[in-house]
Amino acid sequence: MKHKVRRIVSLASVITLGACALGMFAGCTTKHPEVTITYSFNGKDYSVTYTLSRNDAPKTVQHFIELADAGYYDGMCIHDYTSNALYSGGYKLVDGELEEVDYFNVVKELESKKEITFTQSVWKDKDQSIPLYTVYGEFTGNGVQNERSREYRHSEGALVMYYTPKVANGKGEIDVTVERADGGKNNDGNVVQTVHYSTNSATSLFYTYTGTSGAALDENYCVFGKAKEDDYEKQFEDGLLAAIKEYEESLAEDISFAEENTVRLNKYEPFEDLRKGDIDATFRTPIDKPIIVKSVKVTKY
Repeated sequence: MKHKVRRIVSLASVITLGACALGMFAGCTTKHPEVTITYSFNGKDYSVTYTLSRNDAPKTVQHFIELADAGYYDGMCIHDYTSNALYSGGYKLVDGELEEVDYFNVVKELESKKEITFTQSVWKDKDQSIPLYTVYGEFTGNGVQNERSREYRHSEGALVMYYTPKVANGKGEIDVTVERADGGKNNDGNVVQTVHYSTNSATSLFYTYTGTSGAALDENYCVFGKAKEDDYEKQFEDGLLAAIKEYEESLAEDISFAEENTVRLNKYEPFEDLRKGDIDATFRTPIDKPIIVKSVKVTKY
């Protein structure tokens, strides 16, 4: 009888391990998946592992993982280098010029080429027949009431999904249909609802926050992950940022590490009013010595 019990337990263990080993195919996921972002600067690589939170932002985490698995982020540059964040996910350097990636067409091409389907949470129409490939905004400014229970907030090493301003030319808000991550429990049981596109329009843009606190940002931008403390200190702070600082200090006083680039936003948007909009942004972009996102790899699902 004891031998029989042992065989049953052993078999159950093997089945469980096998299912989790095939997690990315069988859906055996965790609440805290991990991704490793490898930054390349001045001939050296710096790999930082981030722990993501499906508790805080299940749809944002799924969206980021799917883009990473498709290789979307590989080769992107840090298009805006500021005192409290490194921004990436939407631009590449081509022949020394900053070039925006046409996100909406690229993701559709990836679906066709790789025979994959990106999970949708935002649609152009009420019938949910025209997907927008953006992601439901999981932050309080979009009606997600989880302020007190969040695992991650804006602090050193936070991984944040962000979006560009969406109201231009005196036009009002554009409405879209979204599928809530909470199953509707915080929305009178309604899983699907009509909301403004502006707060549900994040595509692939993200940043690593390097400031110590940013409570005001938490309301309108989704923090969905955090760099592992040891990685952040050794690879990001004492590695990448220290190398950038050393390079900056080696430059002559009249030479700047990052060039200012003024770009027009939203030029590839699926809404005509936004494509024809008049919203600009000025980025501080490292050109001569670019910071490249060499790869984004999912190491734990």
